[in-house]
Amino acid sequence: MLRRINSTVVLRTLRGSATSSPLTLTELVHATELSRPTVEGVVEGLIESGLVAEAEDEPAHIRGSARRGRPARRFRFRAEAGHLLGVEIGPHRVAAVLSDLTGRITGSVAREVQETATAEERLDRARGTVAELLRRTDVARDALRAVGVGTPGIVEADGTVRLGTALPGWTGLPLGERLRRSFRCPVLVENDANAGVLAEHWKGAARGVDDVVMVLAGLSPGAGSLIGGRLHRGFGGAAGEIGALHLLGREATPERLLSTTDEPLHPLDEAAVARVFAQAKGGDERARRAMDRFVARLVHDVAALVLALDPELLVVGGWASGLDGVLDPLRGELERYCLRPPRVALSLLGDTAVATGALRLALDHVEGELFTVETAAAV
Repeated sequence: MLRRINSTVVLRTLRGSATSSPLTLTELVHATELSRPTVEGVVEGLIESGLVAEAEDEPAHIRGSARRGRPARRFRFRAEAGHLLGVEIGPHRVAAVLSDLTGRITGSVAREVQETATAEERLDRARGTVAELLRRTDVARDALRAVGVGTPGIVEADGTVRLGTALPGWTGLPLGERLRRSFRCPVLVENDANAGVLAEHWKGAARGVDDVVMVLAGLSPGAGSLIGGRLHRGFGGAAGEIGALHLLGREATPERLLSTTDEPLHPLDEAAVARVFAQAKGGDERARRAMDRFVARLVHDVAALVLALDPELLVVGGWASGLDGVLDPLRGELERYCLRPPRVALSLLGDTAVATGALRLALDHVEGELFTVETAAAV
C-alpha cells in the first residue's frame, strides 16, 4: 500500500509538470519529499507500467556550454499512454471528442441524427461516430481508459435512463450497460446539462467559479449546478429538471409559447426555436411576442433554481441559436425576481459543451485512479 501511495505521489508530480518540462530525480525528491532510493524505485516501476518515460537529452545549445559531463536523467508523464473519450447523444446530434491523459483534445467528430430516430438507430449512430473518430485519430479502442457520455434525461448511477422524454425510446434504457458492450474500460453516463456545467467550469464561461448554474435553454430546458465546485445531482439524479415545471399548474408548454401560429411546435424541434429567434431579431412582431413569452417562462424556471442555490454565475447554453438575444431580458427579469441576481453569461463552448463535459467525466475518473492518494490508500 505504501508503494502504491508513493507511486501516486510521484506520478501526480510528473503529471503536473507535463505542460512544462521533465523533472530530474533530484527535482522529484524535492517535490515529493520522498527519499531518493524510494523515488528511483517508483520511477522505474512507472516506466515499466508505461505511464512514465525518460525524456530525451536537451541539445547542448539549450543546456549551455558551461555544463559538462553526462546530463541528469529527466522523466516525463506519458500523456499518450492512454486516451479518454467524451460522447454526446442528443436529440439532433451525436458527437465524440478524444483526448490524451491530461485532457488535451486530440480529435472530434459530430454527426446529425433525426429527432424521431429510435433508440437503436441513435445508438448505432453513436457507435459509428466513435468508430470514425478512432479511425481518424489512429487510436486503438483498447487504448481508451474511460468513456464519458452525456444525454438528456434522469440518469441513475449505473447509467440507466430512468426518465428521458426528449428522445424516443429512451425511458428505461440501460444506456450504460448497452455502451459498455462496446468498450473494455469504464463507461460513465451523465445528464446532458450536468455534463454541460462541468464543461463550462473546465474550459468555458465558468472557469474559476465554483457556484454556478448552467441552463440548456430549449423546448425542454434543463439545468446543471455546481455547489462549492461539486456537481449537484440530487438524491435521484433529477436535480435541475426545470423542463417539468410547467406541470405545476401551468398548462402552456414551451412549444406552445414559442409558436407563431395556432399550432404548437414539435416538442423535439429545436431548429424551430432558432427560426423563431431569428425572426424576432429580424423584426417579426409575432416572433418577438413568442420569444417574450418563452423568456418569461425561462426566467420563472431559472429563478426557482437561483433563489434556492444562490449561484455566483448563470450560464445560458443549448442547441437553439440566437441565445445571445435572451441574455439581457433574462438579466433584467432576474433582477426583479431574485434577492441577489447572479451574473449571466452565454456559454463559451456552444454545441460542444455536452461532449466536452462527458470527456471531463472520463478525465475525473482516470485522475481519481491515477493521481489521488486517497484512492491509492484504498486499494
